[in-house]
Amino acid sequence: MYFKKAGEENTESALLIARDTAVKRGIKYVVVASTRGNTGKLAAELFRDTDIKLIVVTHNTGFKTDGVQSVSDEMRREIESCGAVVYTATMVLRGIGSAIRKSMGYSDEQIVADTFRMIGQGIKVCIEISAMTSDAGLVPPEDIITVAGTHSGADTVCVVKPASSNHFFDIKLREILAKPIDW
Repeated sequence: MYFKKAGEENTESALLIARDTAVKRGIKYVVVASTRGNTGKLAAELFRDTDIKLIVVTHNTGFKTDGVQSVSDEMRREIESCGAVVYTATMVLRGIGSAIRKSMGYSDEQIVADTFRMIGQGIKVCIEISAMTSDAGLVPPEDIITVAGTHSGADTVCVVKPASSNHFFDIKLREILAKPIDW
């Protein structure tokens, strides 16, 4: 599926593509990026009556403001009440590289991130959240579905074989199920 433009208006369609593909192919894990929790909540509601393990990945605490988490405690509880796991961690392609970039201008992580962004911002995030959840032991090294967005909401869906961040280049982008044409 190619969406005409990036953005949250594609969120429900992207999540339904992820859910329907996972059910059809017997994929057991779906990982969804969610900055404030809105996409994660919708995903949790849509996946509630399936056997699919849904993991909602948030930005690290302090992403924009030191000590502040962008997903409220109430939103986290709502997502978890639907059976999903909410996982908060440092973004693999941001982490220490962000600090290096601020002081030195550029980092190796930024080069990798920008290379993925050539295909789409959502593609970068789909790959990144597969490594993050692999690092945490939340997904096995088998095909999973990842869902991410460009600015807000979701507009990118991929089938990915994850690997931990220390084996980042062993990650396999198996298939792009949906993405915006223009981002």
